[in-house]
Amino acid sequence: MTHPRVTPLVLLLGCWTVALPLIHGQRFLPDDPIRVDADDLPIPMPKSRSLSQVADLLENSFSNRPARGEAVLPAQNVNTLGEVPDSSWFQNRLGSRAMSPAELARGPNRQAPDTSRPWQIVSAKTEGITPGFTIRDSRGEIYFIKFDPLEHPQLATSAEAVSTRFFHAFGYHVPENHLVRISPGILLANSDSEIREGRGKKRIMVQADVERILRLVPRLKDGKIQVLASRRLPGRPLGPFEYFGTRSDDANDVFRHENRREMRGLRVFAAWLNHDDSRSINTLDMYLPRGEQGYVKHHLLDFGSCLGSGSVERQSRRAGNEYLVEWSPILKAGLTLGLWDRSWRHVDYPEHPGVGRFEADFFQPQNWKPEYPNPAFERMLPEDAFWAVRILMRLNEESIRAVVRTGRLVDAGSEEYLVRTLLERRRKIVRHYLAGINTLDEFRVRDRDGSRVLEFSDLSLKEAPGRNRTYGYEWSRFDNGSQQSESLGPAMSSTGSFIPLPRARPEFLKVRIRPVSDRADGGSHPVRVYLRTRPGMTVVGIDRGMSAQR
Repeated sequence: MTHPRVTPLVLLLGCWTVALPLIHGQRFLPDDPIRVDADDLPIPMPKSRSLSQVADLLENSFSNRPARGEAVLPAQNVNTLGEVPDSSWFQNRLGSRAMSPAELARGPNRQAPDTSRPWQIVSAKTEGITPGFTIRDSRGEIYFIKFDPLEHPQLATSAEAVSTRFFHAFGYHVPENHLVRISPGILLANSDSEIREGRGKKRIMVQADVERILRLVPRLKDGKIQVLASRRLPGRPLGPFEYFGTRSDDANDVFRHENRREMRGLRVFAAWLNHDDSRSINTLDMYLPRGEQGYVKHHLLDFGSCLGSGSVERQSRRAGNEYLVEWSPILKAGLTLGLWDRSWRHVDYPEHPGVGRFEADFFQPQNWKPEYPNPAFERMLPEDAFWAVRILMRLNEESIRAVVRTGRLVDAGSEEYLVRTLLERRRKIVRHYLAGINTLDEFRVRDRDGSRVLEFSDLSLKEAPGRNRTYGYEWSRFDNGSQQSESLGPAMSSTGSFIPLPRARPEFLKVRIRPVSDRADGGSHPVRVYLRTRPGMTVVGIDRGMSAQR
């Protein structure tokens, strides 16, 4: 596995750093497994940049994709356990610890806008179907205000509030997105407010402009307006990041984005929520000052196109089913003069207030697609998907319900439908990506009945409680220098989610373990678990061998 230790200082000594483990032949270094990727070392501020949506679509539709038959490299930014270390890209949350329903519901939110006093409008967006404001509250905090489309109350704001919390739980850096219900009179224009209508020149906004804009947004029964207030991220905006390559003016950015596990595994989470708008334009790099310099932090944002919402209307039927430009179905329809039709055109979406086109019956995770090809998604390998599925499985019904409740959907039936649909989509994702692989996980050394054992979880049993499996295992002495193994005894078997540790205590131990029952259920390929015995017995490495199975 690649050791994510590369920093600007290390880059100057790159050859030496890379060669050192090879000279010594060590598989594990003293600080393995790495928990934090120190990619926040001070650098000069990179240049701000913009990204053309059209250029991004064309580039990723016709290039940046793996060629047919091309061998895809394993993810490069994982530690010896196959985990993604904390970094400027990712913060382990649900994947490394339990999160209560209350913590999940709070998400990234820390400071909602003050609604006890008027909001001063800084600027306004009037183009498009739904307007928006940038406001300053009484504390001086800046928020970006989004509304729902007039014909679909709660559609976009509730979807974004819920989805933001899910992506935060998964581990991504996201903005604070507060769902707030306000009286129209709280929004005030002032002498500093600016407005641009269409492609015209900017001018000073007056209160009549505010009243005119608010006639285009829906009201709740009590006359209030539900808005999404997105708190301005700290730092200086640098524009979006791309899902391919690296940023040349950021010395901390050393792993190609398409080879980052959290970017590849994002496909699983996006499919679950039908976040088809998961593209570069909906990301943002922020430069965070630190002393005389600073570092870049990478964010996902704009989740209004999730859960059946298309931000400005109900999501299109194509979303999640076909790319914007996809030649095969275009040619099939053309050559048959329209006799051949796409099956997704005929999916029946139930009508629920505040919920768009979101369903679980037709959904197949392996067939899900974003708006156009994403270079990282295209390179997702089984081990990348497994990493994401493990995190997704830690959301139970109570957790999902707690997060969905933050959408404050007025219709109780809509909330229940959303929960049930998410549970079914989750079930399909788990069933597909865990099929035919070794599903053992969460290895840890424990004391059990006076002896030390290696405990583990079998993810396949979490989806089928009450079942038992038998596991075959074989312990070996592992030489960290030569990387050779020497058996410590014959293969054994155990029924239950633990196996006893051997009496021998070399510096490193290795165990091959796999299910030996229910072979039709898959998982016959062994997983190799490595333990360091000194100074304490700890799991230091996991090799699932998935690449070898492809």
